[in-house]
Amino acid sequence: MPFIDNILKHKSLSIVGTEKNTGKTVCLNYILKRLTEKNKIPAITSIGIDGESLDQVTSTKKPEIELNANSIFVTSENHFAKKFIDAEILNVSNRKTSLGRLISARAKSKGKLIFSGPPETVWLKELIAELLSYNPDIVIVDGALSRKSFGSPSVTDSMILTTGAALSANMQTLIKKTAYLYDLIKLKQWKSNLADSLLNIETGLWAIDDSNSIYDLNIPSVFLLDKSVDKLFEYGNRIYISGVLNDKILDKLRTQVNIDKTEIIVRDFTRIFAGQNSLKSFLDRGGKINVLLKTNLMAVCVNPLAPNGFLLDSEKLQTLLAKKLNLPVYDIKKLSSDEL
Repeated sequence: MPFIDNILKHKSLSIVGTEKNTGKTVCLNYILKRLTEKNKIPAITSIGIDGESLDQVTSTKKPEIELNANSIFVTSENHFAKKFIDAEILNVSNRKTSLGRLISARAKSKGKLIFSGPPETVWLKELIAELLSYNPDIVIVDGALSRKSFGSPSVTDSMILTTGAALSANMQTLIKKTAYLYDLIKLKQWKSNLADSLLNIETGLWAIDDSNSIYDLNIPSVFLLDKSVDKLFEYGNRIYISGVLNDKILDKLRTQVNIDKTEIIVRDFTRIFAGQNSLKSFLDRGGKINVLLKTNLMAVCVNPLAPNGFLLDSEKLQTLLAKKLNLPVYDIKKLSSDEL
């Protein structure tokens, strides 16, 4: 893959799928293979769980993740006990996930395992720093786009996005949805010494005044906004939403005066679940949306095959999507077969 050398210019990389079955694991395996060919050592962890041979939601077969000797990895105690690989333990976390403590280890043989990593962003940042202390050539995070996860793939220096027919079997719709996600990834970063403090907040809506003081608006969720909309601008026009940004809050904000002075801050692009029309209407009226975490999207990988067997024209999809995004776009399976 042409961007392997570019990947190695960064300390960390996340691989994020727009939908299940868009080729995220295929992409990861391809990158691991190419890194091995270059005698590079990766360190790998995941947001959520990855590496199962069977998808727990769809009950469909998934490609498993295979590591080579000397690779560094992180997984839970639960999955470490079930691994099919010899490994030397490097560290055991003091904190626990729902699957036990996290174990950092170095592979001593080639083999397979299931990855399960930190459930939230601050811990993930700390884990990446720990993994870098073992001197890998790059840290790879298996990412997620989910309102159920508080872990953010945007904490990495770089990102690869996977998309495909599983997102939509209509090529124009697929391109439109992927382009919208790309627009979210490009949102401007809000840089402040308050960023780490805000990342530690897991619930509620918060105000940030002109002196950079943070105030709890006592609105636990955007879903309870109807009863508390009068509180929104009590301390100014800058609002931090620790959870998801959806159509509901944007529709409320669009009816307020001075919308052109309103600034919404969210953790990162994965927290935005608003529709394209609602977001565009808010921005067109002068509202601003910034993120705490921003990453560098390096390339997009496509899977033209839908789970139901429908196949898009791979060459056409790559060409149109690359033109729309002005980014490299690759069909990993085709690229792999071409290089055999």
